[in-house]
Amino acid sequence: MIRKIISQLQDFFGISRKEARGALVLIILMSFLIWTPFVFRRLILPHFPIPFTEKKLNTQKLDSIVAELNKEAPEKPGFNNYEKKEFSKKAEKPIRLFPFDPNTASVEDLTTLGIPEFLAKRIEKYRSKGGKFRKKEDLLHIYDFPASTYKSLEPYITLSVSKIPVNSEKPVFTPDRKFADVPARGNNYVKPALVPFDINTADTTQLIKLKGIGSKLSVRILKFRDGLGGFHSTSQFSEIFGLDSVAVTELNKYAKIGTAVKKININTATVEELSSHSYLRNKKLANVIVNYRNQHGIFSSAEDLKKVKVLDAVTIEKLVPYLAY
Repeated sequence: MIRKIISQLQDFFGISRKEARGALVLIILMSFLIWTPFVFRRLILPHFPIPFTEKKLNTQKLDSIVAELNKEAPEKPGFNNYEKKEFSKKAEKPIRLFPFDPNTASVEDLTTLGIPEFLAKRIEKYRSKGGKFRKKEDLLHIYDFPASTYKSLEPYITLSVSKIPVNSEKPVFTPDRKFADVPARGNNYVKPALVPFDINTADTTQLIKLKGIGSKLSVRILKFRDGLGGFHSTSQFSEIFGLDSVAVTELNKYAKIGTAVKKININTATVEELSSHSYLRNKKLANVIVNYRNQHGIFSSAEDLKKVKVLDAVTIEKLVPYLAY
């Protein structure tokens, strides 16, 4: 019977026989610990009742303590003040709609308009990092900004952002043009405009040009990308730890997917290769996949991965673009 249970544990969890034995011992120990208090209260404790005299003494002692407290209570003013004290709920700030510019409105103005305080602070942080609202719809680029709130505020949004003039006299470099002909850099110098780039081949020098991304974040983005084998969708940017709405907006605007991702052959990959992937950082999880493959044969599709019980549907969905069979 024990062998049968061990075999079932192996098939269910995709683990080795040694690990299945350990799991069985752990289950038995946990069952013992869970049931011990119940058995003690139901079967053992009733055989050791508290003597009547002791019970009576305890009751008398409690009664004397209560009488003592009741006697002292009137003598001490405010003895029960804490219990009787009523705490009034913080009054909710009334919502008032009025014309506002999201580029200049204060946190207090935004909360008065019905925007939650955490979103109002997020808008202020976005502006402090150089972010600008050039269209009314740009408010929806703020992470978690409710569409219903935007709909009610849209008629009251007024924007006064002036467009940056384009310098038509910006020098153009040609192979046969002399350096003497190029006008000296002065107050009229315009910073070169950012151009879209391939995120799967980009380096830190390209990333740190974007708003909200410094040297540390740029290294983290590349580390996450290399662990994946490349980005297959811009929606993956929001999975990178530490990126705020400003950085994600900038990446969505300039970082494009121009190179195919590097795939892993799920039927030949080692535990080390699997655990190095950004979606499979758990070495034990990679070990279960390899053990299951060794016991049940190769994987022919993503449907076969669903048979590995420790893999949830979300992880499988994320892995699919990176797997080869």
